[in-house]
Amino acid sequence: QVQLVESGGGLVQAGGSLRLSCAASVRTFSGLTMAWFRQAPGKDRSFVAAINWNTRYSLYADSVKGRFSVSGNNANNTTYLQMNNLKPEDTAVYYCAAERFSVPTMRERSYSYWGQGIQVTVSS
Repeated sequence: QVQLVESGGGLVQAGGSLRLSCAASVRTFSGLTMAWFRQAPGKDRSFVAAINWNTRYSLYADSVKGRFSVSGNNANNTTYLQMNNLKPEDTAVYYCAAERFSVPTMRERSYSYWGQGIQVTVSS
C-alpha cells in the first residue's frame, strides 16, 4: 500500500554531511509516522530517528542526537534525514520505514512499510 524508496546515500569523510531522502507513494504524510533505521555489517538493525506529521513529535536515538535531524515535505511526499558531523560508526545501510500511528516508536517490528535501504559509508 505504501512504497518507500531511499536515496542520497554514498561515501563521505568523517565530519561531513549527507541528506537521505525517502520518497513515499502516499498522498500525504498526515497521520503517518516516518522513521529511519540503520544496520551495520554483522549487527542488528537499530533505530535512528522518527517523526509524526500530525503532531510533529520527533524521536532520536541517543547516538545521533544533536547531529541528525528528520523532516518532511508533504508537497513531494518525501521525508529527509539530515546527517551532520558524520562518524565512521555511522556507516550502515539506512532504511526508511512508515506506520499509521501518532507516537513514534523505536521498535522495529512496529513499522509495517519499509524501503530497500541505502548505503552510507563514512571514512576516517
